[in-house]
Amino acid sequence: MALRPGQALGEHIPALPLVSVVPGAFFTLFQLPLQSRNGDFLPRGSGIVTRRPLILQLIFSKTEYAEFLHCKSKKFTDFDEVRQEIEAETDRVTGTNKGISPVPINLRVYSPHVLNLTLIDLPGITKVPVGDQPQDIEYQIKDMILQFISRESSLILAVTPANMDLANSDALKMAKEVDPQGLRTIGVITKLDLMDEGTDARDVLENKLLPLRRGYIGVVNRSQKDIDGKKDIRAALAAERKFFLSHPAYRHMADRMGTPHLQKVLNQQLTNHIRETLPSLRSKLQSQLLSLEKEVEEYKNFRPDDPTRKTKALLQMVQQFGVDFEKRIEGSGDQVDTLELSGGARINRIFHERFPFELVKMEFDEKDLRREISYAIKNIHGVRTGLFTPDLAFEAIVKKQVVKLKEPCLKCVDLVIQELINTVRQCTSKLGSYPRLREETERIVTTHIREREGKTKDQILLLIDIELSYINTNHEDFIGFVIRRGWLTINNISIMKGGSKEYWFVLTAESLSWYKDEEEKEKKYMLPLDNLKIRDVEKGFMSNKHVFAIFNTEQRNVYKDLRQIELACDSQEDVDSWKASFLRAGVYPEKDQDGAQENTFSMDPQLERQVETIRNLVDSYVGIINKSIRDLMPKTIMHLMINNTKDFIHSELLAYLYSSADQNSLMEESADQAQRRDDMLRMYHALKEALNIIGDISTSTVSTPVPPPVDDTWLQTSSGHRSVWRGRDARRELVGWMTG
Repeated sequence: MALRPGQALGEHIPALPLVSVVPGAFFTLFQLPLQSRNGDFLPRGSGIVTRRPLILQLIFSKTEYAEFLHCKSKKFTDFDEVRQEIEAETDRVTGTNKGISPVPINLRVYSPHVLNLTLIDLPGITKVPVGDQPQDIEYQIKDMILQFISRESSLILAVTPANMDLANSDALKMAKEVDPQGLRTIGVITKLDLMDEGTDARDVLENKLLPLRRGYIGVVNRSQKDIDGKKDIRAALAAERKFFLSHPAYRHMADRMGTPHLQKVLNQQLTNHIRETLPSLRSKLQSQLLSLEKEVEEYKNFRPDDPTRKTKALLQMVQQFGVDFEKRIEGSGDQVDTLELSGGARINRIFHERFPFELVKMEFDEKDLRREISYAIKNIHGVRTGLFTPDLAFEAIVKKQVVKLKEPCLKCVDLVIQELINTVRQCTSKLGSYPRLREETERIVTTHIREREGKTKDQILLLIDIELSYINTNHEDFIGFVIRRGWLTINNISIMKGGSKEYWFVLTAESLSWYKDEEEKEKKYMLPLDNLKIRDVEKGFMSNKHVFAIFNTEQRNVYKDLRQIELACDSQEDVDSWKASFLRAGVYPEKDQDGAQENTFSMDPQLERQVETIRNLVDSYVGIINKSIRDLMPKTIMHLMINNTKDFIHSELLAYLYSSADQNSLMEESADQAQRRDDMLRMYHALKEALNIIGDISTSTVSTPVPPPVDDTWLQTSSGHRSVWRGRDARRELVGWMTG
């Protein structure tokens, strides 16, 4: 059982539990001189009587009565009824067949004869389960007890009967487990008057036989006959005093024995504890008071019906909402979320990661695209045979690809809207004290965002339509018919003219031309790409160049009298790169000719080259459109939606709130907010009162030093059979002595 400074039922139990340990039961020695009741209001009997923890709060009061937490409205003035209610409440939870439960019973006792203390009566240690008790009853009860005596601020009373072997005391063993230095343990010896004739406990009480650092105190309890006969506690205390004074083994230490001395020792320990903890307690209370000062400031002069207060609060909250919204969108150094992206960071990710990904996802089947291009070319030529690639086919295919951009663009707007609405909800969470204000603010701003959604989507679709209205093939990034430019060496020019020579080559979708230099002013030759193929050429023995050749499949000369032109590069990587460029122009490697034809829609080489040309041009132009859309989408959404919403919150939200509902209904507090304010004010004033009380306490009381260590190795090496002591009479009797 635990003894503590008094607090309200159900509150945190603080500083100094005085815990008593007996060889089968833990109990509290409480200073409760209820003289008219003899202190007998705890249940008594054989076997395990306390089957639930009893939290007993003693409160100094001019009147004397008791009340339970489970029936707080009822006041008990007859303490026999208190005992009956404890027994009945125990049976309600544990049943009537010796079951136990860790759910406590809370009892508050008001009396002019008590100190402000809180005590906890715990079940006694049981080794053999009976009735409905579980098989591990002993371990469950021990765990329950250790929760209380393990606290460093506890004082443990190890209570052992004098007619029991002290080395087998469960009380001392458990006390040693949690208090190995013996700083918190006091031995209490009971039943001194029941020892066999010719024996005594003198060596134990003189702390010689099995020494404890704080020693032992002996007490004499009333017998069961005295209890049944309602023997007065004052008479019992007098009899205890007479016993120690008259007994030859104890008379020399009678002033250090008995219940009154035990009370004095406990009081001295309580005084020491208060002296030691008072400075830290004062510091803790001051720290808590300072932490509440700022938050309580607005509540100190709170008047719920003051219209000026409501107006001021409404203005402040709307302004703060606007600031919070802007910070979440624009970013802020204070109150940064370190767990996940939110607000502006998520919108930024939508702009620069999610939206580009959606554009890239618009993949199309290459075979289908080439088939569409082929149909477009044929339909444009009609009955005529086309000699050149038609521009209209290019425009038709480009427009079809651009139209596909509408879906990812509208999806981007939807994602941003969802994030804006989430941000509004996060910012309105601070308005939780006023549910109607929060609801209206969220509704008004969300409605405005939805209105801007339509205008933003219309503008996005307009951007797509503008791109469709004019295909700008003069754009600086558009490749046009030029696929690649670069230096190449013609490797097989006649020996009379130097053998090999470098030229500046320009590859288009229609031809391969080479010039004297990069300025492209002096064209040396233009070779049409019709019927051209590429083949590999072995590297020359005396040359470091890597070579490939272009030839005509119809066995015609490709340049002057040459059936093939051998082109040389400095590395194999350059060769592979040029081959890839020729592929884009529709010039395929010799060995891949059949495979290339299998993947095309037509076996016509001229149509195949035209399809490849348009395919490359579409890629180039769609890339330009994508780049433009990626740039304009964030700007459009920011201007028409996000910035507009910020301006709306700052300039128009307050007017909308005033027009949507009257001020009183908007500023009606929630029940939780009212309760929070009351709790905070109550705590604030309680802290101030506590500091005032501490300021009035005199710390000039005398304290006793901690006794020096003793040889207590016997506690560690002792073993043997532990007797089972399950009776509660001695425990209740000691309680009676302490309350007398």
